[in-house]
Amino acid sequence: MFWLVITVVAFVMFSYIVLRGENLSYLDQPVPEPGRRPPSEAMEKVLASLREFGEGAHGRGRQRVQAIRGFMDKMGAERNYESEFLALSTPDLRGEWVLAPEHDSGRRILYLHGGAFIAGSPLSHRPITDRLARLTGASVFALDYRLMPEHKRIDGIEDCRRAYRWILENGPDGRSPAETLVVAGDSAGGNLTLSLLSWVRDQNLRQADAGIALSPATDAVLDAPSLRHNIASDAMLGPAFGTLAKVPDIFLLWYTWATSRMLPADPRISPLRGSLANLPPILVQASDTEMLLDDARRYVAKAQAAESPVVLQTWPDMVHVWQMFTPELEEAEEAFDNIAEFLDAVLPSSVEQAA
Repeated sequence: MFWLVITVVAFVMFSYIVLRGENLSYLDQPVPEPGRRPPSEAMEKVLASLREFGEGAHGRGRQRVQAIRGFMDKMGAERNYESEFLALSTPDLRGEWVLAPEHDSGRRILYLHGGAFIAGSPLSHRPITDRLARLTGASVFALDYRLMPEHKRIDGIEDCRRAYRWILENGPDGRSPAETLVVAGDSAGGNLTLSLLSWVRDQNLRQADAGIALSPATDAVLDAPSLRHNIASDAMLGPAFGTLAKVPDIFLLWYTWATSRMLPADPRISPLRGSLANLPPILVQASDTEMLLDDARRYVAKAQAAESPVVLQTWPDMVHVWQMFTPELEEAEEAFDNIAEFLDAVLPSSVEQAA
């Protein structure tokens, strides 16, 4: 009995001291008031597409992963775009350049797609990369980083680091230094974006001129209040991860460690838990009804306390990464308008919004 008690105590202490790390509840803010305006009419079509996604993601394990990947790529493929897409594939780097008709090869955006680290691709996220390309006139490089479960979580992180070093010195026309560089991403890609910006600072590389994180996951410890409070209101993540979010914290910590093969509190996968000082200007956008709301709010609160120029913008009653549903969703266009204003204010040269 004595050794059983010792084992249980050791298990609990290891879980909450080593796996979780610091208790960050001090960063939490009061739950925001419900949105005062109803979503635009196009939201009904967005919700219908999400229901179709849920109905099509059948199976278990690898079969389900493949179904999710196929559906996401289909959403990106079934659209018409103004930008040109140029594939890039080398032994060390895969992705595609997204080039608007009037693009500047010296102004660059490195885009890191979302998909829970298991899905997503440059194809699936063309609605966002095409819009960014036309919005800014920059040359957008969408990275095709390695995904789980075929690869380790650290593999995707290393791909992002390699791509950052590469894009500093390479554009769509060949080798040339970047005049301006923005790193952007959504959801899991938002996590990779914020992790990458901290790594760049620590490596004393040329820092990006700005960062953009759309509905980012910032903490693999998974203890933010909105992960549970917003299950019912999150039409995208609620059905997919609501059950997982109801699992006791201590088991979630071990689950994260087992699947990522990294400690949940490791800043490489939990950028919230590293130093957030001396970062470039970063814009974070999130919905006030999504499960990752407090991931965004905690990150911004800690970054601002460290005097980094990080700002948060929230929208009422939007789905997770609603910017994907451009141009049909009015609120997506509003979000991109705000991105243009942000970049115009922080980049060395002005960003002109496309008509």
